[in-house]
Amino acid sequence: MTLNDIFCERAWRTRDPAADGLFFVGVHTTGIYCRPICPVRHPYRHNITFLPSAAAAEAAGFRPCLRCRPESAPFSPAWKGSLITVERAVRLIVEDRALDDGGHVAGLAERLGMGERHLLRLFRKHLDATPTQVAKTARVQRAKRLISDTDLPMMEIALRSGFGSLRRFNAVFSEVYRMPPSAIRRMPLRLTRGAAILAAHDGTAP
Repeated sequence: MTLNDIFCERAWRTRDPAADGLFFVGVHTTGIYCRPICPVRHPYRHNITFLPSAAAAEAAGFRPCLRCRPESAPFSPAWKGSLITVERAVRLIVEDRALDDGGHVAGLAERLGMGERHLLRLFRKHLDATPTQVAKTARVQRAKRLISDTDLPMMEIALRSGFGSLRRFNAVFSEVYRMPPSAIRRMPLRLTRGAAILAAHDGTAP
């Protein structure tokens, strides 16, 4: 998806709540991606990149910010109103878990009445990510919310989030967050629910 840099930069600099969920901000100096409303001190503009989805940010190697919690961003696709098919597909992945429990992209495409290749092209064009990457991000985000907001055991969190095993859950979560889920659980509540995990991003602007 081609983002409007002028719009994104203005929304990022003003922390415009109306832009929350429309795009994400990858910080090259820290390897973290944030919501545009993140309260952490702004990095220099040349140290960031705007990304159309959380899945695209993670595919690019960024890990989620523990302060603004990208998993809590509203579902507000920037293309809404112009490409209903992609919105429907994402809702099937996120809400109906169409790619969990052995679901395949081909089956998702069939439910949408199109070919698999065409669906993949649409996702690349508008999300800069594949349906599989979107599903992976959705599972990790579900898990992060449950870790931060409940006392459920890790095995139950893994199953509720759409992972087939605790081992797979630990591996995927650690890949995204660069730390195991147990480390998130051990953090003080103030860190996992909004206080700064970092004093500020490296390379911040005055």
